[in-house]
Amino acid sequence: MSSRRTRPALTEPALTEPALTEPATRLPVHASSGKRLGASHPRQEGPADLRLVPPALAAWITAAVMLHAPPDRVLGTVIASLALATVLLALRNRRAGPGPAGRGRRGQGRTGQGHVRVSGVAVLLCVAAAACSAGLHGADLRRGPVPELAREYAAVTAEVEITSDPRLTRPRTGTGRPAPTTVLIEADVRRVERAGQAGVGSAVATRAPVLMMVDARPAGDGTPEGRARPAGKRSPWLGLLPSTRLRIEARLAPATAGGDRFAAVLRVKGRDGPETVGEPTGPQRLAGRLRAGLRTATDGLSTDARALLPGLVVGDTARVTPELEEAFRETDLTHTLAVSGANFTILLALLLGPPGLAQYAERRGLAARLGIPLRTTALLGGVISLGFVVVCRPDPSVLRAAACGSVALLALATGRRRSLIPALATAVLLLVLYDPWLARTYGFLLSVLATGALLTLAPRWSTGLRRRGVPPRLAEALAAAGAAQAVCAPVVVVLSARVSLVAVPCNLLAEFALAPATVLGFLALATALPAIPLAKALAWCASWPAEWIAQIARTGAALPGAGIDWPGGWAGAALLGALTPVVLLAGRRLLGHPWWCAVCALLLVLLVVRPPPLTRVVTGWPPPGWRLVMCDVGQGDAMVLAAGEDTGVVVDAGPDPALVDRCLRSLGITRVPLVVLTHFHADHVAGLPGVLRGRSVGEIAITGLEEPADQARFVRRLAADRHLPMTRAVAGERRRTGDLSWEVVWPPLSPRQPAAPTAPQSWTPQPEGPNDASVAMLVRTGGLRLLLLGDLEPPAQRALARSPAAGRLADVDILKVAHHGSSFQDPGLLRRVAPRLALISAGRDNTYGHPAPTTLDALRNAGTAVLRTDRDGAIAVLGDEDGRGELRVARR
Repeated sequence: MSSRRTRPALTEPALTEPALTEPATRLPVHASSGKRLGASHPRQEGPADLRLVPPALAAWITAAVMLHAPPDRVLGTVIASLALATVLLALRNRRAGPGPAGRGRRGQGRTGQGHVRVSGVAVLLCVAAAACSAGLHGADLRRGPVPELAREYAAVTAEVEITSDPRLTRPRTGTGRPAPTTVLIEADVRRVERAGQAGVGSAVATRAPVLMMVDARPAGDGTPEGRARPAGKRSPWLGLLPSTRLRIEARLAPATAGGDRFAAVLRVKGRDGPETVGEPTGPQRLAGRLRAGLRTATDGLSTDARALLPGLVVGDTARVTPELEEAFRETDLTHTLAVSGANFTILLALLLGPPGLAQYAERRGLAARLGIPLRTTALLGGVISLGFVVVCRPDPSVLRAAACGSVALLALATGRRRSLIPALATAVLLLVLYDPWLARTYGFLLSVLATGALLTLAPRWSTGLRRRGVPPRLAEALAAAGAAQAVCAPVVVVLSARVSLVAVPCNLLAEFALAPATVLGFLALATALPAIPLAKALAWCASWPAEWIAQIARTGAALPGAGIDWPGGWAGAALLGALTPVVLLAGRRLLGHPWWCAVCALLLVLLVVRPPPLTRVVTGWPPPGWRLVMCDVGQGDAMVLAAGEDTGVVVDAGPDPALVDRCLRSLGITRVPLVVLTHFHADHVAGLPGVLRGRSVGEIAITGLEEPADQARFVRRLAADRHLPMTRAVAGERRRTGDLSWEVVWPPLSPRQPAAPTAPQSWTPQPEGPNDASVAMLVRTGGLRLLLLGDLEPPAQRALARSPAAGRLADVDILKVAHHGSSFQDPGLLRRVAPRLALISAGRDNTYGHPAPTTLDALRNAGTAVLRTDRDGAIAVLGDEDGRGELRVARR
């Protein structure tokens, strides 16, 4: 091996051909640069080679269009493309002709029209190949007996082969209540027959991709529907590995129309567990054992580290809480939770060392330190790539990550950025031909855009920053993060209708911890099977950078101006795509004016931090002296009661964490001594992660009836992760925080519940349904009396009107109308309460008809003013400290 001080190894095969074609005068420039590693290699210079870009784009577009096209259109596209390609080749050959004249014309054609014809032929051939591949994949959705049986909603007995890891989901029904927890499994149907026809030769061999939806309750669990199952039980369906073959009894249903890649949906009642008829393959068993070993190694870590490490290493996000997932989404760090090209690049960098030195004799990394030659190093890199694909599953997303990661690493390792655009185009072409469904996925689009930005924009931006005095490493990091964000932001807008203002700094800060967390995580993965104590030690070391990444996400997401709303859909993406070059040009001009740069930076900081005094001056919200705010959270409930400076008691959390978090940010609430969840329907508790995000929370009060069970477990899990105590609110309980006081007037105390110190004994039957078990509160604040009814329905409302607290409910100032103003109201209670102002929380254009016209008429006929969030937005009620009896409100 060469000495540590040798010049670049120009005899390596990768460098031989370009070296022969370079001008001889460039080599002395490279050698005489005076730098230990020489100047930037001349192969980085020159225009980018874009010849393969049109064929790759043509194949991409063709695959996306042809997946659901009818067979005759696919066949016509293939024949037309091949015919046109044949014509172009014939014209090119005829113009070239034999003899010296022909050779002259051929030479001219290569520099002119010949290039155009060759490119056209390449595009047409790629279109034909993509149409053929997409047509064959799309035909899987239409051929065979599965689609026909699905249209009949037939009950079938099928043999399926699992193609992905099972995952949990909690779909919501149209009432806003969550359906039973379901296991989703992607699979291929290999044999199918109608139920009850076994033994008569009716089984048909086929191959159709389906989505299995399995009841997640474990085998033998006799827990009634909706009740909480005993802790510690896990559905056996979640332990299945890809390539396992099952025999199931299910009912087929059509897949959702549009871009779904499934021929049908299989609804499985898996109460008795899966019936296995074929074991998974050896590589899948090994991958499953390694992934399980990593989970075991991380069991003793903190909540964030236990959730993040499997995600960073192998894309296992089963432990990521909704709160943490939302924080990563707000800061555009979601790519760190999935298997991405960055994971693969970091892993190979451990072998190769600093990528910029990979082609030199002075290269570093484990391979160089062990004296492994470059060719052997490349072979080891291939082995690592294969292992990465096996452990992370050979799904299309993993193959995409490996391909894009290899391209990015090759760009950095060889310095041949000019030749890396063809490499990226080749990767896109091969992946689209292998799996045309990638052409319709946002993940694939984001991966390609980010990789392309790193290869084209980032080097130029980094050079420009270095010219302005930015240190090289910082310039490269800024350029990479900025380029990826600028290119990917329009696509992200399509998905989230939001532009993150903290994405670049959060990604920069997370970058320092991503590499050590990934490398240590992979080492823990590799040692988990032979030496679990060593794996636990490595996982503990990796937990520090993992917690750093989680803290960055939480801190960034907690900033009031972390993101701004933006029009969604492709129209919003086009608008942002048009504005981005304008902003970049303006920023380039500003770099020459330090004072203007400082002013713009200060304005950006103020926009992100949004100090409450400045926000109040600019927007007028929140109004001074507010005592109550009903947040606009769509079809759900969320209310904030002022309890001091930056402090508020939150009653219900709404259906969306982002909406309730935005409301609390606008009010400047950083401390929440108590969160009251009136009952466990999703439109009241699903937004709880947004309340907890970035705030000091003291306690969670709940109702005694923990139904629906899934949502009750969701709340308890969040409380356990944050170490928050949970108490049960019962009638008669009185509490105070500052000048805010309240009394719980419903539900009554159950004989099975321990009594609160101030609660009377049970005096009515225990409510049967979740709505009638809602926590109802009589609140006193700022000289006002408020009655909050949760979602109480007429039976509970009538019982409340007969309760010992009924005398204190008369003539309140403000009523939070029960159940979003539905028609299920007790007229007797409304007459007794006789509020001056009624507040109704309902979503715009909701499908339930809330608020009901009969309820609105009853309130208005009684002389009650009505405000509703679907028309008035967020509503603030100001205090009546002067005692004049005036009700002042402000609307946002």
